[in-house]
Amino acid sequence: MPSAPTPPRAAEVRPPRSGADPGDDSGLLAALLDGMDAALCAFDAQGTVTHWNREAERILGWSAREAVGRKGLAGWAVRAADAHEVEARLMAAIEAPGRQVNEFALLTKDGGRVLVRTQSSAVPRADGRPGGVYCAFSEVHTQIDLERSIALSEALLDDASWNVVLVDADLRPAVVNRNAARALRTGRTAALGRPLGELLDQGLEELECALQHVLAEGAPPAPTELWVSLRESGEGGRGLGGVRGLTGGGVAGEGGAPARRCWRSGFLRLASPLAEEPVPLGVAWIFQDVTELKRHELDGSRLRFRGNQLQRAARAAAECEDPSEAATVHLDFALAGFADHALIDLVLGGPRADGPDDGPSRVRLVRAAATPGSGAPGPCPAIVQGGIPVAYAESHPALLAAERCGSVRVSANRVEEAVATGWATARKWPDGTVHGLCAVLRSRGRTLGVVTFLRGSGRRPFDRADAGYAEDVSARVAAALDLAQQLG
Repeated sequence: MPSAPTPPRAAEVRPPRSGADPGDDSGLLAALLDGMDAALCAFDAQGTVTHWNREAERILGWSAREAVGRKGLAGWAVRAADAHEVEARLMAAIEAPGRQVNEFALLTKDGGRVLVRTQSSAVPRADGRPGGVYCAFSEVHTQIDLERSIALSEALLDDASWNVVLVDADLRPAVVNRNAARALRTGRTAALGRPLGELLDQGLEELECALQHVLAEGAPPAPTELWVSLRESGEGGRGLGGVRGLTGGGVAGEGGAPARRCWRSGFLRLASPLAEEPVPLGVAWIFQDVTELKRHELDGSRLRFRGNQLQRAARAAAECEDPSEAATVHLDFALAGFADHALIDLVLGGPRADGPDDGPSRVRLVRAAATPGSGAPGPCPAIVQGGIPVAYAESHPALLAAERCGSVRVSANRVEEAVATGWATARKWPDGTVHGLCAVLRSRGRTLGVVTFLRGSGRRPFDRADAGYAEDVSARVAAALDLAQQLG
């Protein structure tokens, strides 16, 4: 039940103007009293009941006709043993300033008892002297439910570990708690009334769709995971600073894009309890940042998949009579979900036992195998020995990988610039490539060549975990190529 409005003091009720019908004011007063959500009764200075509204009748069962005119509450609304104390505490409000709050056990007409909480205050006469007392009361459990709801709302908006945002029917934040403001990189008041598009970039459409669904259909049965990114400063006029710093799993900001966050969200439709039919007041959006958890889940899933691919590749390669074919089989299995293209460049003249002190200019590489450079990606063909050296520049990642005996990762700064300047063409890679990873092929202390994995603009850059996986694959490819060279 909503909080009961406090009845007006008698001193605040102005006398009727000259020429006006006094019955109009009395009828208005009766309508106001009967329309209140709180029970109300009033006493004159002698303790006689002068007013009794319909809510008091509903709670106790006594009608206004039965209650008005009675002297005190003893014997009908209060037990005789308790009447003296109850009436003394009620009438004490005549002399006390402000309102007096008490709790009493009152009797109902059918003989039951109900615990009520009362607010009593003096009613002064026109000359300022006390003329009586009014008492507004409601059932204690109803009041406690109301206070508990208010306390819950305040706790959610102040101390809750979850992020809470109240969104109005126009999909604009109306209330933001402390943690939500921190997650949105804004202040509690700065976000109020602003379109969500000024706060969020990626994931905005999904969030607005969810809010509109809740307003129309009600709360979903389970939490929803939304991937969002905060709008960078400078975008949308009053944009917010982006969040950066995560790595791996496609979560962190890559290629200049803001970092993505995973927010596990629950939604509750808010409706007014005072309307005859539920009227949506907005949506309570409660969310929690689970980006780290999702990142670990994605990393674990990726590791399991790659481990299975390595195992499957080993079984398939074991059935190959030609070790060169086994090398390409390892490469084909590695491409699944990892890269768009793969290249194998072998050292011209055979394996090199030189250490990393020899510069990259002394190493010349020959293209031995490559996945299709145009159209849909396909399997890597058989290894071809010999050929013309690839015209790599001295700073080419493949030559750096051979020099360092490790892996090298490179990415174009921006996709548009990479296409305009021929970034991939300059490196002898297929068109559309924007990310590259080169891993050296080493076997028995010798450098056999370099394997290169390439990704297009639709994929994220290679990270350290990708480099580790590429090194695992290159070790298997190198062992197969070394065997092929021994048998050849």
